[in-house]
Amino acid sequence: MSVISDKIKDLKEREQKILQMGGEKAVAKLHDKGKLSARERLDLLFDPGTFREIDMFVEHRCVNFGMETKEIPADGVVSGHGMVDGRPVFAFSQDFTARAGSLGEMHAKKICKVMDMAAKAGLPIIGIGDSGGARIQEGIDSLAGYGDIFFKNARSSGVIPQITMILGTCAGGAVYSPAMTDWIFMVKNTSYMFITGPQVIKSVTGEEISFEDLGGAMAHNETSGVAHFACESEEDAFNQVKRLLSYIPPNNMEDPPIVNMGDNPNRTDPALDEIIPESPNQGYDMKAVIRSIVDNGEIFEPHEYFALNIIVCFARLNGRSIGIIANNPMQMAGCLDIDASDKASRFIRFCDSFNIPMLTIADVPGYLPGSNQEHGGIIRHGAKLLWSYSEATVPKLLLVTRKDYGGSYLAMCSPHLGADMSFAWPSAQIAVMGAEGAANIIHAREIKGADDPKAKRAEKIAEYEELFSNPYCAANRGIIDAVIVPSETRPRLIDALEIMCSKRETLPPKKHGNIPL
Repeated sequence: MSVISDKIKDLKEREQKILQMGGEKAVAKLHDKGKLSARERLDLLFDPGTFREIDMFVEHRCVNFGMETKEIPADGVVSGHGMVDGRPVFAFSQDFTARAGSLGEMHAKKICKVMDMAAKAGLPIIGIGDSGGARIQEGIDSLAGYGDIFFKNARSSGVIPQITMILGTCAGGAVYSPAMTDWIFMVKNTSYMFITGPQVIKSVTGEEISFEDLGGAMAHNETSGVAHFACESEEDAFNQVKRLLSYIPPNNMEDPPIVNMGDNPNRTDPALDEIIPESPNQGYDMKAVIRSIVDNGEIFEPHEYFALNIIVCFARLNGRSIGIIANNPMQMAGCLDIDASDKASRFIRFCDSFNIPMLTIADVPGYLPGSNQEHGGIIRHGAKLLWSYSEATVPKLLLVTRKDYGGSYLAMCSPHLGADMSFAWPSAQIAVMGAEGAANIIHAREIKGADDPKAKRAEKIAEYEELFSNPYCAANRGIIDAVIVPSETRPRLIDALEIMCSKRETLPPKKHGNIPL
């Protein structure tokens, strides 16, 4: 046997040992909990045979607390690159079977290396989190590792897409990097995120709470809004990540992929001519409106369970990726509140960062009133929406279907905040406020002094509706570019998007703005 053959045999033996991760028993325990191993997860993510591992032989350097005798395969994280549906992507996957996926100095360096490679190559980075947090034995080196990752998260933000999959328990410092990425996927009943766990909370505050209620997938998708997707299984999570990638470009210098969906761009839908109820206080299915307009009725919706009064989703118009922001009249009448403002603002900024045109569909009576909203900072949070639309330079289309009142009219991508083309259905009502409230204020004395106040009030409401509760006053001013037949919405929007897709707009030179966080 030649010298090189011996070396190859040694290499294969070393590789095989590391591929065992924490051992068969440790992997079996993961499977019993409905979880996959770090390497099985990468196999699900990448196209078969395309994953190339980097830094397999990295070892920790800790000599404290007997760690010099401990072997941690691949130092608890598998990193590398491969193809996802034929497109190149970098990824890392924390290995819970190897010292609970805890983060130490070299573990962090491996993550930082693939993050740097992704940024240089202009490719998405996907992090699969399953970690007990900082490796306590390594002390400051662990904290420094987290700090390095956070720094790179911030520097890569808006440059390459950053996606996090929480597929186990992530606590303490392990949750901050995910929060700094663009998208977080969690799996129901197996994914958890929290700064301090239930035991610590109980010891400090006396509060008793379960893992699921504190930091489970639905807690963060429904209540906190920290996560964006709640998946049924790990397999479902990987399928959802692949769907997301199909709508977005690899970096901020490229456009999203164009996909021929086989849907006629001139298709009309007569059902839209009947969808707005006669009563202005009655809701209707905004998602049905969206599905009618977009290619094949397909949407991909982040934050499906959070701030239900506003809808954000990805879709396609004539094969082009778009981001849609729409009020939901079935929830809180479509009012804007703190959570809806945050949800929409973050989505707008992602779309603008990665050259994804936006369609805003407005049916909004106003900002939600109440002391809880005021004291919670609705002014500051609502201003984020104004800011985000104003800052965005991608093509922006506006469609007003019904109510579009006051400050919320401005906040939902009004032309004054940069909408490039604005359309309205004949049912649109664009005004400072609803007719009833306006009549009560403008004609208060006249109504009070009338022989029949009720009749006079009805007369003044009708008068205001005739003047302002329609799209034509705004169209007269050139604020609405066209009043369109609802059934013809899809071809009109496609024509507008096609003509505006070459839009070029730059912001004034500056380091960055001071968004009202």
